[in-house]
Amino acid sequence: MLSHDDNEKLVRVGAGTPMGDLFRLYWIPFYLSRDLTPDGQPKRVKLLGEDLVAFRDTAGRVGLVANACAHRGAPMMYGRNEDCGLRCVYHGWKYDVTGAVVDMPAEPVRSRMKERVRIKAYPCRERNGVVWTYMGPDAEAPALPNMEWNLVPEANVSLSMRIQECNWLQALEGEIDSAHAPLLHGRIDEKGSINDWVAKKDLRPTFECVRQDFGMSIAARRRFDDTTLYWRVNQFVMPFYSLVPPQSKYPELSGHAWVPMDDENTVCLMFSYHPAQELYPKTRALFENGHDGRETGHASRHAYAEKDASTPYADYWTKFSPATNYRFDYRSQETTWFSGLPGLWVQDAACQSGIAPVYDRTTENLCSSDTGIVMTRRFLLESLAAYRERGIRPQGVADPDVFMVRAVSLQLPEEERWADAGRIHMQARLGESFGYKL
Repeated sequence: MLSHDDNEKLVRVGAGTPMGDLFRLYWIPFYLSRDLTPDGQPKRVKLLGEDLVAFRDTAGRVGLVANACAHRGAPMMYGRNEDCGLRCVYHGWKYDVTGAVVDMPAEPVRSRMKERVRIKAYPCRERNGVVWTYMGPDAEAPALPNMEWNLVPEANVSLSMRIQECNWLQALEGEIDSAHAPLLHGRIDEKGSINDWVAKKDLRPTFECVRQDFGMSIAARRRFDDTTLYWRVNQFVMPFYSLVPPQSKYPELSGHAWVPMDDENTVCLMFSYHPAQELYPKTRALFENGHDGRETGHASRHAYAEKDASTPYADYWTKFSPATNYRFDYRSQETTWFSGLPGLWVQDAACQSGIAPVYDRTTENLCSSDTGIVMTRRFLLESLAAYRERGIRPQGVADPDVFMVRAVSLQLPEEERWADAGRIHMQARLGESFGYKL
């Protein structure tokens, strides 16, 4: 179990909290480029507990500024996005993407007030369809992380965002726990490709964990045949990324950035990509449209719920939430699906968020299959202590190449160690395929 105090350290993300300060050392992916249009309606954003507004100006630059106008606190989410700036509708103060005041129409022409007043603003950069921001303490932001999914050609990758109503750690722990996958995501009617998963051959995996410069490798060992073991190695990458190995006949690498909106809600950026070729058209279609009315790993275009623009991240809320019981269907549980929940990511979200947005971890009874979760929590707590008490930053803050990591699925002879055999395959190399038999 996790003590109440340690759980609080890990899930509270506001400014000045241990985890909030650690997150702010990194560039944070917070929006999809396609959803911000030049001179379009500003988007209300909540990020690490801060109330913000994102907009794309006339020239195509993205700004991320405080929702409260620096004048008298009027909401900037109602601002006019015009002529390379966001103008408050209360008194017309206008800000550019850097937070500088560029116009004060109600002030005398000779006033120099705009030279000394700014609205809080965070720098933004875009790469391959994702908008990143840096909310940290350094005047000069570090380099963007070199994450393979954000570096391959756009045709190779599929991206989606959705909101999950729990803290970031509950969401992340669901993906680094691979013991649940063949059970929660399984069928009872022996139909469908999910029953072809190699992991279903052995529902009692043994786990090994290795600390890495990037975070933690969590390896699940299963019996493949009389002489061969099947290893699935999920990766936790600091500060909030999880990477999942390939396994389908249309293989791709996938994972999430579990970005905290606040202590109780998470922006889930999912990425799926092929490292060396365009994503299979069938795979992309499944992600975008779902399958027979069910969700896949990505939130489909049918999954989203209409929200008022005043709602933070209004574009990314879905119909599957605690309020709708995740559309649980007991009849399908009786006849078809082990869980009765309508699709892959919905099954995960319901189990991660269904009880409470911040679950009381002192009530847990952890077992051997939770080894990766225990080790990841310990790694995070030690990283917090190192930074807070001794000023030691995680290696990835200054070294963008630390993030060039892949998750792997390996079939190996019993005598061969996964950590040795998988080392080269766990290193991401742009343009190179998986490098082993899938």
